[in-house]
Amino acid sequence: MSPPLPTRESLTVEFKSDRDRLPDRDLINAVACLANTEGGELYIGVENDGRVTGLHPAHRHFSGVVALIANRTVPPLSVRAEVLTVEGLFVGRLTIPKSRQVVATSEGMLLRRRLKIDGTPECGPLFPHEIAQRQSDLGLLDYSALPVPAATLDEFDPLERERLRQCVERYNGDRTLIGLADEELVGALGLVRRDEGRLVPTVAGLLILGRETAVRELLPAHEVAFQVLEGTEVRFNEFRKMPLLKIFEWVDQQFRARLVEQELRAGLFRVPVPNYEPSAFREAFVNALVHRDYTRLGAVQVRWETDGLVISNPGGFVEGVTLENLLVVEPRPRNPLLADALKRIGLAERTGRGIDLIYEGLLRYGRPAPNYGRSTGSSVVVILPGGEADLGTLQTIIEEENRTHHSLPVDSLIALSLLRSERRVDTSRLARSIQKDEAAARQVIERLVEAGLAEAHGVKKGRTYTLGRAVYQRMGQPADYVRQAGFDSIQQEQMVLQFVRVHGRIARKDASTLCRISSLQASHLLRKLSSSSKLRTEGSGRGTYYVLP
Repeated sequence: MSPPLPTRESLTVEFKSDRDRLPDRDLINAVACLANTEGGELYIGVENDGRVTGLHPAHRHFSGVVALIANRTVPPLSVRAEVLTVEGLFVGRLTIPKSRQVVATSEGMLLRRRLKIDGTPECGPLFPHEIAQRQSDLGLLDYSALPVPAATLDEFDPLERERLRQCVERYNGDRTLIGLADEELVGALGLVRRDEGRLVPTVAGLLILGRETAVRELLPAHEVAFQVLEGTEVRFNEFRKMPLLKIFEWVDQQFRARLVEQELRAGLFRVPVPNYEPSAFREAFVNALVHRDYTRLGAVQVRWETDGLVISNPGGFVEGVTLENLLVVEPRPRNPLLADALKRIGLAERTGRGIDLIYEGLLRYGRPAPNYGRSTGSSVVVILPGGEADLGTLQTIIEEENRTHHSLPVDSLIALSLLRSERRVDTSRLARSIQKDEAAARQVIERLVEAGLAEAHGVKKGRTYTLGRAVYQRMGQPADYVRQAGFDSIQQEQMVLQFVRVHGRIARKDASTLCRISSLQASHLLRKLSSSSKLRTEGSGRGTYYVLP
C-alpha cells in the first residue's frame, strides 16, 4: 500500500496535473525549480488542490522520465522515479535532490521555487544576483573575497586603517599586524586583490577600510540598525551605513550605555552580574556581520526589547548548518575572508566557536539558552533572553570553577540549565540538548554527579538525574530538592499502597506518574511489592495491573 500523499503544495512539494499529458518542458522546469531551491518531491497526476486524477497513459512507463530529465538539464540531474497507487489511480513521484550547483534546463532556463506573499509556492526565474546568493548559501562562493572592479585603493580611509590597528591593540588581536606598513597590512588581511593587472579592494576590504561614501555607493546592501523597543513604543531607532569597525564601535557604545550591573559576593571577591554579558553580545553581533549575505538588501538588526536582545541578519544558515547541529557542526562562515580578518583583528573568537561563548554568556548566569528558533531560509535570528540572573546558579558555577581551576564546558552549563528548568532528565533528553550521542551525554552528566552538582536516581536505562542538594540550597530552594530527590523506596511504596487503597488498582503508568520515576523503575517497584505480598498481580502484558491482596 502506498503512503498517503501530502495534502498541499509547499516549498519542497509540487503537484502537476497529467490529465492532458504534462508537457516535457513543464516537467523539466518543475524539476529544475525544486533542485535550485531545497530539493523535494514532484507528484505527477495530482491537481493543484491535491485531488488525485492519475497518470496519463503516455507516462505509465514512468522510469523513462529519469533519462529525460538527465538529458535536458545542465549539469545533468539525477532523480528517483516511482509509481504509487492512490485511490485506485497511478501517481508518479519524482524525488529531486537539492543541487550543489545551479541547474539550468537544456533551453537555458534558470528557475527557482519561492513562496508568494500568501504562503503558497510558485516557480519563478533565478536572477543573476540570486546565483551569487545560491553559491554563497552552499559555501561555494566567498563573496567577501571578490574584487570590487569599480573601486580603487583611494577608497581606503586612513582613519579606518588607524582604527584597525587600535582594535588589534584593544581586543588582543594578532599583534604582528600593528607594525605592518599600509600596503603590507591590506595584503596580509586579504583586503586587496589583483584584477586585470591592478590592485583593487575586495568586498571585505571596502567593508573594513572603505570610506563611508564608497561603502554607501559600492556596497548598497550593507546596513546596520540599532533599535530600542518598550512594548509597542520605539525609544531609539537608527540605521547606519559605515565601515564595519566604526559601526562595531557605535553599536558597542549603544549597548554599553544600556548595560546594568549588580554584584555578587563570592568569597573575598565581588563578581559583576550584567543584564547582558558583553562578550556574548559581541560574538552574536559579529556573527551577524560575518554570516550575513551581502548580496541581499536588508540590515543587520539589533533590537533591545523588554525581555531580550534580538539580533538578525539577512541570509539563512549556510549549507550543512541547521538548528539540530548548531553546537557541534564545524564552523562554516558565509564570508570566510571577512571572518578570518575580524578574527585576526580580535573582534571574533579565534577558534571559530563563538557560538559556545554566546551560550556560556547566558547559561552561567542562570538565564535560558539563546534561541535561534525564529530563523528562516532567508535570515538568521538569535534571541538572547534577558531578565534577572539566578545568583544561586552563578555562585555554584563560580565555586566549582574555583575548585577545579577550569571553566565549566558549555555542555556542562547546558546540562545544569536543563536540570534547573526541567527538574529531572535522562541521558536521551540531555543528548538532544547538547546535540551529541547518549554516550557523550552520560559522560557530561556523570562528571556533574562526581562534582556534587547533580544526583543520579535509578540504574541502567531507567537512570535519571536531578540537581544536587547543595545546588538547590544555594538557589534557596531546599523544598524543591526534597520534591525531586527525596522519594526513597519506602516513601514510594507507601504512596503506591495508598493509591491502591483509594483507587482499587494501579498500573505501571500510574506508578511512574505518581512517584516521578521512569517506567522501568515503576515496573521494578511494583514487582517488588508483589513479591512481598503487599500487592497482587492481575492481568498480563500491557494489561497488567496491581491490587491489594
